[in-house]
Amino acid sequence: MFKLFLIEDDTTLFTEIKERLTKWSYDVYGVSDFRNVFEEFAAVKPDLVIIDIQLPQYDGFHWCRMIRSHSNVPIIFLSSRDHPADMVMSMQFGADDFIQKPFHFDVLIAKIQAILRRAYDYNTEQSELKTWCGATIDYERNTVTLGETTIELTKNESLILKKLIERKNKIVSRESLINSLWDDKRFVSDNTLTVNINRLRKKLDEIDLGRYIETKVGQGYIAIEGSFPP
Repeated sequence: MFKLFLIEDDTTLFTEIKERLTKWSYDVYGVSDFRNVFEEFAAVKPDLVIIDIQLPQYDGFHWCRMIRSHSNVPIIFLSSRDHPADMVMSMQFGADDFIQKPFHFDVLIAKIQAILRRAYDYNTEQSELKTWCGATIDYERNTVTLGETTIELTKNESLILKKLIERKNKIVSRESLINSLWDDKRFVSDNTLTVNINRLRKKLDEIDLGRYIETKVGQGYIAIEGSFPP
């Protein structure tokens, strides 16, 4: 049973969502003290987080940054705020999706199922360890290991790397990457993808592999096959 951590201060809405999700066999946890959201998140160790933007003490963006700095768990924003900047910002802070209130419950369920499927359900081919530039890529654990150093990727960073390595030495368009990463692309800007690419490169730089992902201006990105050390 998947554990969901619902960070929502509207008790009526929290209860309604929890009851509906429980009927779908999800184990739903809430927040008892909005001053200690991260501590409660760490105690629950959920498989997915659903978070509102407007919260007591600190807003949802604050807690998203805190969670993302320690965990690759999928995050969905659920908010009544409808400004495109909020939606773009949520993606830049590492969220996987954004649902605007009021929402149809079937939409929430569909997005939860899709994200959990992408994050945790890997077929045999995906679960196999891959090698690239002398490093071992584990798509199931979202890690890249070179020598004795292992770096952890978010789900989106891992998916980007997977798409690039599948077509290594060939250009992968920005549109193709965006279509692979986000179901709802209305509020996903080019900058959102750029932020994710830059984060991936920065992490890969820790093992000197960031340079093997090249930008092709006006076209997309390419993962070149190199050797380590070069």
